[in-house]
Formats: sequence, structure tokens, C-alpha cells
Amino acid sequence: MHLAPKAGRLFPKTHPPALEGAGADQRVFIQFFQLAFGLFGPKAFCRHTAPRQLRGCFTRAVGLLQLRQQDGKGPQMATGTHIRTYFNGQWHEGDIAVIRAADHGAWLGSGVFDGARYVNGLAPDLLAHCSRVNRSAQALMLTPTITPQDMVQIVWDGLQAYPKDAAVYIRPMYWGIDGDITAIVPSADTTGFAICLEEIPMAPETATTTLGLTQFRRPVLESAVVNAKAGCLYPNNARMLRDVRARGFGNALVADAMGNVAESATANVFMAKDGEVFTPIANGTFLAGITRARHMANLRADGVNVHETVLSFDDFRSADEVFLSGNMNKVTPVTAFEDVQYQVGPITRRARQLYWDWAASTA
Repeated sequence: MHLAPKAGRLFPKTHPPALEGAGADQRVFIQFFQLAFGLFGPKAFCRHTAPRQLRGCFTRAVGLLQLRQQDGKGPQMATGTHIRTYFNGQWHEGDIAVIRAADHGAWLGSGVFDGARYVNGLAPDLLAHCSRVNRSAQALMLTPTITPQDMVQIVWDGLQAYPKDAAVYIRPMYWGIDGDITAIVPSADTTGFAICLEEIPMAPETATTTLGLTQFRRPVLESAVVNAKAGCLYPNNARMLRDVRARGFGNALVADAMGNVAESATANVFMAKDGEVFTPIANGTFLAGITRARHMANLRADGVNVHETVLSFDDFRSADEVFLSGNMNKVTPVTAFEDVQYQVGPITRRARQLYWDWAASTA
């Protein structure tokens, strides 16, 4: 095999510009060999690499190219074509400024938010999301100023400006304004509040993702406010994503402090095995989501056995199906975890259908 010594010259570890000018199929081919040679070395690649490992390289090659097509940044917030902001008691058109430079939330990170969805005239579990943002505020020692019921009405008032077929991300937020004598503890008497409505399309039903391992873990309550949906937690999520996306994966499968699977970097996670569904038990290291709870209730009502339990990475390697559960897209099928491949199976498709059937029944 005289090709092996020449592999590094034929397919060097190039920077992104080296792929410019190549067609889509050529770019996947080149990236595939770059990954394979980089992981195994040219000789081992040519002589010993198993087909399963090569499939994993190919999956990562496709993922890396997709990320490059997005300039390496992935989906961005504030990309909606129609943003509205509720602030100081009224709705404003556009993405207006709401936080001042000296606000506690601006420089000490005392900010929380929640995310709900408006899709085809429906806003599933909107009250639950509005209730959770108030609990998150209290977890960060902030005083909620709007009741969940009033928040729901404010949101619906703001949504009147959107067509029924719009897909809108609903984001209520609180942040600290003043601090105590140390400046560190936010004042209980002054809390900022705003709601941002932003048109962000739902991912198509054909959209999938892949998962990779990361060195970064979910924290525990003793070291972080994991009982809140707080902005200060998200740099940890961001480095998880950057870690795995550098290797061509779309998301990370993340461990808790004990080394068991907690969730992904952006959403809760489910797996199916032999017709039953499993999800990591809510142990306080991650936010057990509202959409997660809805999927569990829907599947159980449909006769599926759903287990909250301790799950290892090996459990996911042996799973039949894996999907993510989050408010942004509700169900995202997973097609690979490192070198393990999955099909989009019947339970994943059923979970999505049950969710939207339930949502329609609440209209």
C-alpha cells in the first residue's frame, strides 16, 4: 500500500480556505480523509481502520462542512425578521436596549430567562414557562414583578402583531438592577423585566443532529445555580458546543459530576431500547425541562413505558433510538453518537406526533 506514506501530502491538514472552490461532494471527501488520517494516522487508516470507525469519520466530515457553511457560528439569536420587545409596561417594535451599563445583571450576571414557542397559533405550556421564569428569578435572589398569569396575557397581546402561521420564540427575562452594600448580592427591591418576541422558524421534521463527547460537565447546586434557567450557566454550554463542533458533531452528550449522562449541551435527552423509553433522572445537575415532562406524560398516556433512571454513555451506545427534547424544536432526532449510528425510529416520530396532537387539543 504505497498510498499510505503519501496520504499526508494528498490530504494535508488544511485550513478552511483550502476547501474553497471544491464541489460539495469533493469537500465531504476531502474532509473525510483529513479526519480519518488525523485520527488514525495514514498507515493505520489504510491497514487497520474498521468500517464503523470510517462511518464515524464521514459523519463528522459532513458535520464540519455544515458548520463551515454557517461560518462556524451555528444558529444565532436576534436573527428574527420581526422582533418585538415588551419593556416599561408597553410593547415596542424592534430589538430595543433594555439593560444599562451599571445594572447588576450587565456586569455581575444576575439574569434569567425562559423560552416558549408560538407555532401555528398555539403557545404550548406558555403558563408553565412564565411560572418557571419567576422561580428562576427567585433562585438568583431576584424579586419577580409580574405574575405568570399577567405575563401570559402580555405575551398574547404582543403576539397579535404576528400572523397565525408565524413561528415565534417567546423569551421573558428578569435581571438585577441594583446591588447590596457589597455590590455582589442583587437588591430585592429593583428587578428589571422584559419580554422579547422573535420570529425563529421551527427546524424541519427532517432535521437531525449528532452527538460527541466533551470534557466539560454539568455543575452541581453547591457550585452553580442549576435550579434556574440563568444566563450565567450558558458559557459552560457554549464551550461544550465549541469542543464537539470542532470535531464535526452538532451537539454534546454531557456528563453530570458523577460521570453519568445528564443531557446534551442544549436540551434534555431521551433514548429508546426494545420499545421502552429512558431519560436521565433529574438529579439537580440539569434543568429537567417542561417539554421533557410533556413528552414523558404523552408517551406514558400512549402506553409506552418511560423510565427516569441513571444512564451511562454505554447505555446510549447500545440504544435503538436517541432524540433531544427542548423548547426550541420540541424533538430533534439524533443519528450518531461518536462512532455509533442510529436511525430515526418509530418512538422518536411518535413522540413528536404526540406532542403536537396534545398541543392542538389545548387550543
